Amino acid sequence: MAKALLARFANGITKPDLRVAPTTALSPGQFRTDVLSGLTVALALVPEAVAFAFVAGVHPLVGLYAAFMVGLITAIFGGRPGMISGATGALAVVMVALVAQHGVEYLFATVVLMGILQLIAGAMHWGKFIRLVPHPVMLGFVNGLAIVIFMAQLTQFKVPGTADPSGHGAGGGEWLSGLPLALMLGLVVLTMAVIWLLPRFTKLIPAPLAGIAVTAVLVIVFGLDTPRVGDMASIEGGLPAFHIPAVPLNWETLQIILPYAVILAAIGLIESLLTLNLVGEMTGQRGGASQECMAQGAANLVTGFFGGMGGCAMIGQSMINVNSGGRTRIAGIVAALFLLSFILFAAPLIELIPLAALVGVMFMVVIGTFAWNSLRILAKVPLIDAFVIILVTVVTVYEDLAVAVVVGVIVSALAYAWNNARRIHAETEVTAAGAKIYKVQGPLFFGSTDGFAELFDPETDPDLVVVDFAGSRVVDQSALQAIEAIAGKYEAAGKTLQLRHLSRDCHKLLTKAGHLVVDSDDDPDYALAADYNVRTGILGGH
Repeated sequence: MAKALLARFANGITKPDLRVAPTTALSPGQFRTDVLSGLTVALALVPEAVAFAFVAGVHPLVGLYAAFMVGLITAIFGGRPGMISGATGALAVVMVALVAQHGVEYLFATVVLMGILQLIAGAMHWGKFIRLVPHPVMLGFVNGLAIVIFMAQLTQFKVPGTADPSGHGAGGGEWLSGLPLALMLGLVVLTMAVIWLLPRFTKLIPAPLAGIAVTAVLVIVFGLDTPRVGDMASIEGGLPAFHIPAVPLNWETLQIILPYAVILAAIGLIESLLTLNLVGEMTGQRGGASQECMAQGAANLVTGFFGGMGGCAMIGQSMINVNSGGRTRIAGIVAALFLLSFILFAAPLIELIPLAALVGVMFMVVIGTFAWNSLRILAKVPLIDAFVIILVTVVTVYEDLAVAVVVGVIVSALAYAWNNARRIHAETEVTAAGAKIYKVQGPLFFGSTDGFAELFDPETDPDLVVVDFAGSRVVDQSALQAIEAIAGKYEAAGKTLQLRHLSRDCHKLLTKAGHLVVDSDDDPDYALAADYNVRTGILGGH
């Protein structure tokens, strides 16, 4: 019974109305949905931005300004309507050491340089390399991120600290207990129940917004003593002002900020592009990787000059937006504008919202983000894929998602290379004339060259040997060198070697063994990785 209930609980978040047409018309109904979805996202952004500012060791407004500016610019120019960007924990943890050692002005300069690097990545179309991320890595990524989001919400179950004059919270260290804990848990469950049940009756109002509203009204009307947004820090402030980072413009400054900028740019783009793919799968959209890189770069460049801590795509808030029906750029733009209005005009009201309501929303995001089907398929998929899913999940939780994705891609690539290296083999036959034919099967590349060399026996083979590559494919320069080496051994043994069914690329690139190639009408015509045209950037062949 509990298992079935959990399945329905998860399906209620992830399945309804997510797969839509790649382009959604902005009808009056869709506009209303996007506005309400944007309001929901803005409410969820407030505690996240404040919390990540605390993590980075900067004033809460630094995180809120980043959430507003990064969110607005990427919503307008980003590669995927429906995505939400802002200050994130993945970036905040990298900023801690920089702020502690050099101060917030160096952080602003680093964010500017981070934006420039991301603009370069977008101009060079490096975003397309996100296609190299295998599906098991994506599963591990979303699972790890869901766990990280869940763990981040647990801090709300601690006694809030008292904010000092600078706006930094003292930070509560004691966990709630007794009646306060029971009340907090009850309000969280109430929020989750509203989010789960409301779509079964109406979809006019985004379920997360309704959950926040019901819980907030209950707490305010009855004066329930439970932690609220205002207990974290005051979010009241003015418009962000243009400010050139007050750092020396010299080589020493560059040496300080460049390593941080490179790491932040890489983490920001990886998280943004993976979120772009995830949202694309849910909304039926494709492409936009390079555009997203450019938007992220422009957003961080501007943010650094307006006192923000920088940011990237936020998978949790993006899931809230998509699940609430947000499909166009209006949702992200409205979310950013609502957030700014909270800072300027509505801070006292927003600070009354109970943290339990926002925690409940994020818990539902966790349930909807986690790839529950990955648990069922672990025993069915190849062992290496199951290992990659678990590895990426664990590294995402204990390290960070950029390292996790890189590790997952490397392990997957090594596993792929190893599996293909084991495929190389040859069938042999001896003709009536006494010639021996090796029919090579499997790809010949750097990983299989040793196995390829072990197929031949120049010492005992007859005087005429034919190597037929009809069932193989010569992939790279290492493969060509392996062919050259075998040809050299047969030549040293005084025997004749013929090479058949090699592509035209191989004909041109083989040097010592080039004269051994036998032309045939059915020679393959594939491109070789070693034959690369520097001027056009296109592989040789057809």
